[in-house]
Amino acid sequence: MYKRVLLKLSGEALGIKNSDNIIDVEMLNSLCEKIKVLHDEGLEVAIVIGAGNIWRGKVAEKIGIERVPADFMGMLGTVINAVAMSSAIKKMGLESSVYSAIPAIEGVTKPYDADEAKKELSKGVICFLAGGTGKPFFTTDTAATLRAIETNCDAILMGKNGVKGVYDKDPTIYKDAKFYSTITFNEMKEKNIQIMDRSAIEMIEQTNIEILVFSMQNPENFQKAAHGINVGTICKKEK
Repeated sequence: MYKRVLLKLSGEALGIKNSDNIIDVEMLNSLCEKIKVLHDEGLEVAIVIGAGNIWRGKVAEKIGIERVPADFMGMLGTVINAVAMSSAIKKMGLESSVYSAIPAIEGVTKPYDADEAKKELSKGVICFLAGGTGKPFFTTDTAATLRAIETNCDAILMGKNGVKGVYDKDPTIYKDAKFYSTITFNEMKEKNIQIMDRSAIEMIEQTNIEILVFSMQNPENFQKAAHGINVGTICKKEK
C-alpha cells in the first residue's frame, strides 16, 4: 500500500449528465465515502478535482470569452468543487482543508503552501489542492502532477468515467482501441496517448511517482488502486 497519494478526479464525477444540478448529492457523498475508506486505512490523501461539471473551455470559445479569463473561471470552479467535497468529508467526522493557488477566501480556503499541506497530510488531514497552478494555460493534469511532486506523493490515482484505463485511442469511438495494462511515460509520449498533458508527463517521468488509471464505476477500485493493485493501467517511468 502507498503511504501518500494524490487522487485526481474530473469535475464530471460530481454531476449527472443532462441534469441542471452541477453537484449531485449522491455522487458527492459516494465519492467522499470512498475517500474515507482510504483515510481509515491509514493512507494520506491529497485531492485535485477539475471543474468540468461547472465550466469548460469549449463553452468559453462558443460565447467569446478569451483564454486567460476563461482559465481563471475554471480555476474558480475547482475551488467550488473542493469546498463542496471538503464540507461533505467533514460531516463524516474527518479533518479536511482546502488549499487554493488563487487568492484565498478567508475562513473557507487557505493559500496553497506545499510545506503546510505536507504537515497536514502527515497528521491525517485530507487536503484539497484547488485553483489549478494559479496561472492560466495550465490544465488540472499539470496541476495534479506538480502538486503530487511538491507534496511527496507516492502515486497519482486517476479515476475515470466510462473507461477502465489507458488506450491508444478513444475506446468510446473506436472499437479496435488497444488497452494497456502497463505503459511507460516514454511510450505515452511516443504513441501520443492523451491520458494527460505532455508537459505533465515530462514532469513526472523524472520521478518515481506512478499513475494508476482506473474506472470509478467499480467502488472497490479506489481501495485496490491505493494498495498498488492494477485495476486498470499503471503508468510509470522506464527502468
